[in-house]
Amino acid sequence: MIPSNSLSDSHSQNQPPTPGSAGGKSHRFWRWFWLTFLVVSLAYAWYCFYVPSNSIAWADDYATAQRQAVQSDKPIILFFTGKWCVPCRIMKRIVWADDLVTATVNAKFVPVLIDVADPGAADALRRYNVGSTPKTVITDPEGNVLRQKEGGMSKTEFLKLLQPVNRSDSNDL
Repeated sequence: MIPSNSLSDSHSQNQPPTPGSAGGKSHRFWRWFWLTFLVVSLAYAWYCFYVPSNSIAWADDYATAQRQAVQSDKPIILFFTGKWCVPCRIMKRIVWADDLVTATVNAKFVPVLIDVADPGAADALRRYNVGSTPKTVITDPEGNVLRQKEGGMSKTEFLKLLQPVNRSDSNDL
């Protein structure tokens, strides 16, 4: 038979802490900590995957962009991206959605967005040696590389990349 005193001691050890006890304060701290962590994580995930619309006049595909470039005698901007690519999404949000970038690109270039997961893009991926995303390539209307930059970039870096290019410029800036 168990003494009544030891029964009440073991029963009190299994009870949740009362609001005034030190264990209750610790429990509240961790509850708020994890709730705050969850909210911040969700906000960051939304930030990474949110991409606003833009007014860039994207060509439907690389072949269409080449035809438009030959007709207009404008260079082509190829932006290699993927739906899963977070730096690409950040660049779409910060760079491509900017009004100055939109005006410059639409006036002076033929832009084409190429999804690296698209089987129809295999020739362009091979031709421009795309191994990672994002990758931005500026070509002449015939498809010869004038400038290229691998990886994400800021609006300032992107606008510098768009500055008038001579066909003798180096390929990798």
